[in-house]
Amino acid sequence: MGNLSAVDGRAPIHRFYSTRSWIEGNATKQLEDVAALCGIKAVVGMPDLHPGKYGPVGCSILADRIHPQLVGSDIGCGMGLFQLDLAVRKLRVDKAAGRLRALDMPWEGDVAGAVAEAGLALTPFDLSLGTIGGGNHFCELQAIEEILEPEVAGKAGLDSSQAYLLVHSGSRGLGFSILQRQLQADAAPLDPVSEDGRTYLAEHDAAVRWAALNRQVIATRAADAVGATCAVIANLSHNLVEETGSGVLHRKGTAPADRGLVPIPGSRGTLSYLVEPLAAARPETLASLAHGAGRKFDRASMHGRIRTGKADRAKLARNPFGGVIVCEDRDLLVEEAPEAYKSIDRVIADLTDFGLARVVATFRPLVTFKTANSRSMRRGDRSGWGDWR
Repeated sequence: MGNLSAVDGRAPIHRFYSTRSWIEGNATKQLEDVAALCGIKAVVGMPDLHPGKYGPVGCSILADRIHPQLVGSDIGCGMGLFQLDLAVRKLRVDKAAGRLRALDMPWEGDVAGAVAEAGLALTPFDLSLGTIGGGNHFCELQAIEEILEPEVAGKAGLDSSQAYLLVHSGSRGLGFSILQRQLQADAAPLDPVSEDGRTYLAEHDAAVRWAALNRQVIATRAADAVGATCAVIANLSHNLVEETGSGVLHRKGTAPADRGLVPIPGSRGTLSYLVEPLAAARPETLASLAHGAGRKFDRASMHGRIRTGKADRAKLARNPFGGVIVCEDRDLLVEEAPEAYKSIDRVIADLTDFGLARVVATFRPLVTFKTANSRSMRRGDRSGWGDWR
């Protein structure tokens, strides 16, 4: 059971991280500040916990009202894992990296048709459908490194001979616009049964579905680029709010533990994990898991930590597994370097030690696509930027 604390009138905080995990003091303070808000019933901190703009990332919050700021601007952001009908042995990594550069261009598919088929109304942001966005978002071509739970992997259809795609993206400017409207109003918590609450939830739910569709379209585009088709293994949002029988559950960088297998990436230089949740029924977990490695150092400080000479940049464009990183934005290449993130092995160890999950399989990165166009990452254009990668 996670460590439980209820101090000075704050809601109980369940901490599912050990003393061996890197947890910044400011993240702990933000967790306690959230627990002190009026109407908060319980808070969960995961081992990828780190400071965020409106509250810590890597936490779940149960409350009696909706707190839009705790959901954040990238509503519906999440991870999608897709299997390709393409054998890993047939892949040429450098050639695949070149073909994935097409992801920087707008999708030329039937945007209106895809939106309508998903049961969504058209929005001013639909031209961004099928694009990754900035910051920590990515599309990664992967191969299975090891299967640790063959029975579970078999039921999921995992095949170690095939290639995979892991997509991290969200609702682009759509979710950002929804939060901005809330901030321009008064950003007060919303009663979920009030008119304002129902309006927010309707817009929020549409953004969550748009984000899931976006990951699917990105995966389809990437699969097309390498001459394959894709099938979904998991497509889960980790930034959202939902009504439950116990209250309003907010996820700010936590994966749901009650919807099947969960992909948990590290950095672009480490393995990613696919885990099976084990403790979704335990009330103190708020049916949550970590969603990634979590940042160790903020983006600004990375410019003083990483050397940026020509030879250094060449090294940053490769990973320890012989894979390729496609990122033509020099700032982003540095800010999202593997050193910016916590140890994913330590995060996973905490999840398993606390009995929250078991590892089904690990995946190694072959090609990590961020952006092939430095102009697309101008400072000041931060809509659709994620929090941790």
